[in-house]
Amino acid sequence: MLTALRRGLLVLLAMLPLLAQAASEPHQVIQRTTDELLADLEQNRDRYRQDPGAFYTSLEQILGPVVDAEGISRSIMTVKYSRAASPEQMARFQENFKRSLMQFYGNALLEYNNQEIRVLPPSGRQDAERTSVGMEVVGNGVVYPVSYTMVNQNGQWLVRNVIINGINVGLLFRDQFDSTMRQNRGDLDATIDGWARVVAETSETTTGQQTTGNE
Repeated sequence: MLTALRRGLLVLLAMLPLLAQAASEPHQVIQRTTDELLADLEQNRDRYRQDPGAFYTSLEQILGPVVDAEGISRSIMTVKYSRAASPEQMARFQENFKRSLMQFYGNALLEYNNQEIRVLPPSGRQDAERTSVGMEVVGNGVVYPVSYTMVNQNGQWLVRNVIINGINVGLLFRDQFDSTMRQNRGDLDATIDGWARVVAETSETTTGQQTTGNE
């Protein structure tokens, strides 16, 4: 009995470092990706401002592997519309969404001017399949909270959604998709093909709201 107990304790002690690593892994993904993005931006800022397309390509290479583009796309389209979409339409929307997301995020990053960015440590019990990673962006004495929703896909943590300064980007895009579908009288192809324009308009509106709120 005592031998079995000792063995059990030894196994538990041996697993503790692995459990700690698994719990913090989503935060490591965000920290590593943020560091890589900012280092790339710092090194190539002038070139990217002259050629934003090159920046979007670089963003795709850095962000692409850590973003659940398929999951986000289906969430934005919702079951209401994805159920009627063909595989070709889903693939086209996912590609258009990824491209517009890089532009949405890239345009914001080009305005980055060495503000302090802090990835917050894990708090409380971390779910093995879904969790949130907090971040703070500090500029001019103002703290802007950011929260990433992370999902575990076959052992890899991916970003499913982002909440920036209280604005739920996934929900915002979902509402925009539904509104655009109604404007297009249910024409899914028209909505997919015009999605980049919708994201650009959403970006301008969001920026305006944040600017007004901080005045």
